[in-house]
Amino acid sequence: MSHQQHSFEDNVASDAGRHLARLRHVLGLVEQIAGRASASAEDALDENARISSAYEAAPPIAQRRFDTLVAEASCWASSGVDALASAKDPRSQPRIAAARLADELDHSIRQMRKVLGL
Repeated sequence: MSHQQHSFEDNVASDAGRHLARLRHVLGLVEQIAGRASASAEDALDENARISSAYEAAPPIAQRRFDTLVAEASCWASSGVDALASAKDPRSQPRIAAARLADELDHSIRQMRKVLGL
């Protein structure tokens, strides 16, 4: 059996801020489902620029850890959003599950920032 390498990790190096922005966007959507207010888009733009700069300045081991955290969070966030979207009755969205997913995404984003020294 051959091992297929996914191109996601190659893309992370090109713009860490953009990848984190996608996770923050998902976080915002999940927070809406959970009935929470999400962070402002303007704050997110500043944060993305800081993340990209910190990533570029980080040592390779920190970059690799950041890449791993982004890949893991992206994978399970995608699965979580798919599960939330498959709710049979859209009027009774699974708020508790969405809140839990939002908490996990927020925790992962904080971990990513910490890896880069932010």
